[in-house]
Amino acid sequence: MSRICDGRVVIITGAGRGLGRAHALAFAAAGAKVVVNDLGVENDGRGGSSGPAHEVVEEIRAAGGDAIANGADVADFAQTGALVKATLEAFRRLDVVVNNAGFVRDRMFVSCSEEEWDAVLRVHLKGHFCISRHACDHWRSESKAGRAVDARIINTSSGAGLQGSVGQSAYSAAKAGIAALTLVQAAEVARYGITANAIAPSARTRMTESVFAEMMKAPESGFDIMDPANVSPLVVWLGSAESKSVTGCTFEVAGGKISLADGWRTGPAVDKGARFEPDEIGGVVHELLKKAVPAQKVYGT
Repeated sequence: MSRICDGRVVIITGAGRGLGRAHALAFAAAGAKVVVNDLGVENDGRGGSSGPAHEVVEEIRAAGGDAIANGADVADFAQTGALVKATLEAFRRLDVVVNNAGFVRDRMFVSCSEEEWDAVLRVHLKGHFCISRHACDHWRSESKAGRAVDARIINTSSGAGLQGSVGQSAYSAAKAGIAALTLVQAAEVARYGITANAIAPSARTRMTESVFAEMMKAPESGFDIMDPANVSPLVVWLGSAESKSVTGCTFEVAGGKISLADGWRTGPAVDKGARFEPDEIGGVVHELLKKAVPAQKVYGT
């Protein structure tokens, strides 16, 4: 891999395993200094261990890179503030935040408990808010002080957030929120030299292996489409100076395929020029549905 991130400093959340680990190794190979954030929790968010983050750090250092481990809870505002501060103290700069941390509590909607809903929304959606908010405070201060900023927020949505997924109502809602958050971030922080983009990856992780076991199975030979490392080159490029003109996008990526998600946009319309009566609505709605591009099917249907 070319060293297109030489000298840049990146925080990657959930970087102890799966996609986050692949991103951390790829950024280090591209010349970046990496903050490996991970709580080492189980697939459902319970438990915890510092082992996975330190293992990735040692792997990066063994290959000649520079990295530190961090165990901040991504959905704790104070802890993520301390994470940004620790990064600046260690490396004297911050260029990229990759929001990757998350877990699942899969349930059909009618079986989902309040605790499960809150836990999933907290780690995914609030987790994306906390670290990015503190990073933006730093970058905005730098910009206002007259120092050049060329910063990146890279969020992690999902096909479940773009199309929905049966049995994953909380996860789908959180990932849809992340896609919308990305649009708002891109619009608001461009003035400070910050871009915001999202990825919707399809890869083998602890979360996907439990839901899509057959699809995620590694092949005995040939190209491993679901290898998490396939996703990381796009993330590294988005974190580089080369991506400066790209913002507000969500990219779906699987294997060797990258596609640009075509999100919600205003579709067919009927304008009466006056208030509709309730008994007029049925005909209008059916006419609109005839003209509309059919929605993609929800995963699992």
